[in-house]
Amino acid sequence: MAKILLGFIIILAAVAVATMAEGCDKDREDMIRECKKYEMFPATPKIDPSPACCAVWKRADIPCLCKRVTKEVEKEWCMEKVIYVAKYCGKPFNPGYKCGSYTVPSVAQ
Repeated sequence: MAKILLGFIIILAAVAVATMAEGCDKDREDMIRECKKYEMFPATPKIDPSPACCAVWKRADIPCLCKRVTKEVEKEWCMEKVIYVAKYCGKPFNPGYKCGSYTVPSVAQ
């Protein structure tokens, strides 16, 4: 299963995407600061995110963030956890949605 995200987005990814459009830079920075610990490997355990993390999810431009997900990002961020956090925070991905190279399964995990 692919790893992630958006979010989701580590220091290595921050360098890789620094030259991309700046439309969601603040969302990326906020996601790293507030949600990183809930979305990194290993895939288990899945931990309920903080209210601050959920606040970021609720306002973030997810399509913009997903466009920034590279293979390097997917090596560090656990997509299963990203899907879990998004659902927990009330902003689930639709089945079939593509974020980086990851496609959300029809049955979210």
